[in-house]
Amino acid sequence: MNKRDTAGVMALLQTAYPAYYAKQTDRQRMEAVNLWAELFADDPAPAVFAAVKAIIVTGGAFPPSIGEIKNKMHDLTTPADLSETEAWAMVSKALHNGIYGYKAEFDKLPPTVQAAVGRAEQRKEWAAMPEDEGQSVVASNFMRGYKTIQKRERETAMIPADVRELLTGVSAAMLPEEVAL
Repeated sequence: MNKRDTAGVMALLQTAYPAYYAKQTDRQRMEAVNLWAELFADDPAPAVFAAVKAIIVTGGAFPPSIGEIKNKMHDLTTPADLSETEAWAMVSKALHNGIYGYKAEFDKLPPTVQAAVGRAEQRKEWAAMPEDEGQSVVASNFMRGYKTIQKRERETAMIPADVRELLTGVSAAMLPEEVAL
């Protein structure tokens, strides 16, 4: 979204929430447009407008924050994520297929579910466990980890691309040169 589109979004918000913006100076409006344009630079204008309109019609005494708009955009443009129970059901089904072909079973799982499992060998270890010994603990731990990964992925997707690149560079610099697998 560019500055012109951003100014349009801000005008929409000022019309919907006139009391909130009544005492705002021209300088404050300009700073807001600059900030919003920067943080929504990677987002298509129609998606931002749709999210703002959806928030306006669902009510609220105050205009939405950038984060609220990003969350609404995600909700409107992304298919529903698997719940932790649904994700565990997929893993559990893969476990019932036994330890043979564990890598192929792991590869069939969606990326977020794979991230929560960790690695294919982990699925193999879980499949080797007696079902009555620890499956409920494994399921509980998996579901908790899955929810955490989902939240992190959602938040990362909302971060502007230039900030994500910076964070990726910092993360890569912190890793040792050779990682033993």
